[in-house]
Amino acid sequence: MFSCFIVDLNKRLNYSKVMGNNTKTVLMDTAEALFAEHGYEATSLRNITSVANVNLASVNYHFGGKETLLEAIYARRITPMNEERLTRLSELESQYEAIPVENIVHVFVDPALKLSRDRNKSHFIALLGRSYLEPTPVIQDKVRKMFDEVAERFKNAFAKSLPNMPPKELYWRMHFMVGVLAYCMAGNDMMRMIASSHLSENNGSEMLIKRLVAFVCQGMEAPVAVLIDDEKSAGGTGKVSLEMEI
Repeated sequence: MFSCFIVDLNKRLNYSKVMGNNTKTVLMDTAEALFAEHGYEATSLRNITSVANVNLASVNYHFGGKETLLEAIYARRITPMNEERLTRLSELESQYEAIPVENIVHVFVDPALKLSRDRNKSHFIALLGRSYLEPTPVIQDKVRKMFDEVAERFKNAFAKSLPNMPPKELYWRMHFMVGVLAYCMAGNDMMRMIASSHLSENNGSEMLIKRLVAFVCQGMEAPVAVLIDDEKSAGGTGKVSLEMEI
């Protein structure tokens, strides 16, 4: 089952470099690629140790098991990204009482897009994409907690810059921002798949970031949409109409 993939994996992991890494790194690199290709449930520890050319006991020694191995894979990619976000947000907070929305959006999306464009982290981006389609319950809560501080800090920054935004509306707009970012992280192949015309091959990362920031800012700063329940206001049909509130 894994024989053809093992040959390809050896090439992609570039073992001329990997062999210089320690066992813990080799295990994470190998597991990251196998989880991305076959899924968490379908990949056994024996599959991982066989491809990594290490003994099974090394997984228990370094990680304690398969679940904590997956958690470590997420942490080594997500933690540096979120640390950069928080550092850059702190710098903005020292400069502004209320940070311009464009700046907040930029420091949120830029580290994530840099991660997605790093060829050495392509397996993790594939794993991340797979996790949206095939959630792994054993790790979901732990991964979510990795974003708790980022979510709270950015929510507070947006709330200061958009003081008239109801908290529930702010939540939804941040939710949509994350969704658009996740889509862009999937890469040009995904965007070309549904685009009405082929995207230019000259769309570099900087241009993508500028377009994404401009798009998200329009959504974050748009007038607040208020849903009016006609059944309550007009006593009737149960329809929901959309009105705009300044």
